[in-house]
Amino acid sequence: MLGRSANGIFWMFRYLERVENTARLVEAGFRMALTRDAADASEEWRSVIITAGLQSSYEAKFGKEYPGHQVFNFMLRDKDNPGNVLTMSEAARTNARMVRAGITRELWESINENWMTLCDVLARPIRDTSLGDILDTIRRQSTQVRGAMMGTMLRNEIFNFARIGKFIERADNTARILDVKYYVLLPAVSYVGSSLDNVQWDNVLRSVSGERAYRWLNAGRMDPRGIAEFLILDGRFPRSLAFCYSKLRSNLASLAREYGSEMGCHELLRNADSQFHSLTIERIFEQGLHEFIGDFIARNQQLALQIQRDYRFME
Repeated sequence: MLGRSANGIFWMFRYLERVENTARLVEAGFRMALTRDAADASEEWRSVIITAGLQSSYEAKFGKEYPGHQVFNFMLRDKDNPGNVLTMSEAARTNARMVRAGITRELWESINENWMTLCDVLARPIRDTSLGDILDTIRRQSTQVRGAMMGTMLRNEIFNFARIGKFIERADNTARILDVKYYVLLPAVSYVGSSLDNVQWDNVLRSVSGERAYRWLNAGRMDPRGIAEFLILDGRFPRSLAFCYSKLRSNLASLAREYGSEMGCHELLRNADSQFHSLTIERIFEQGLHEFIGDFIARNQQLALQIQRDYRFME
């Protein structure tokens, strides 16, 4: 497979996952802002911008004020933000068109419909009252694309590059949402275990569609340490870091079999895997959750870059 085509597949699914993840991050900020008074709500939105890596571009346009409607419009539709949902959806469609011969008709049609639908719902400024419906639409369209892929694509190298892009992006997102909650959003250490803290953790679970699964596994008990363990180490939950890396392992192994050899990215992943197998939530909290997440995000980005180098994405 040409490196350029692999690059198109990889980034098509990174963009698609990032679109959904941005919607989830906005939802987390929106729900958390509702638990704070008006004076503090802007701090919640500021943390969302920081976590998305958009602080410099946002403040270049708006300064240091963070009203909710301004933040979520910036993240979802503002043309001065190159990482807005509408632009990323168009980038996914552009990549899909470039590799049109390598994907099924159903997958192409669902990606194209996704772009057209988002063009429609994001054509006008978003109000607080319509935000929930728009975020639901973004997630629903993402689910449709995912279903078309899983139901129609051959399990070949194209499928593997698509899944690798998806889970690299998803792992990054889960880590960032955790960081929003624990490091930036919690007003003070004295809030740990309080009703405010529990409401915010509940909102984090909802933002990754994990609230019901967590409550089912833990008899409804809301425990910040347990929730962090669930989102980091529980391989049964499809948005946990452990689950994402188990899928990266299987898809990279499939590529090694197809190409007849392993690459540097396989060694990087083995090192990350060995750390996951020996990790406990106690060790993570001893290191510091924010520090652990920062290290994880850096290693995840390093793995993504190594995959692109190993499979010569730009050739």
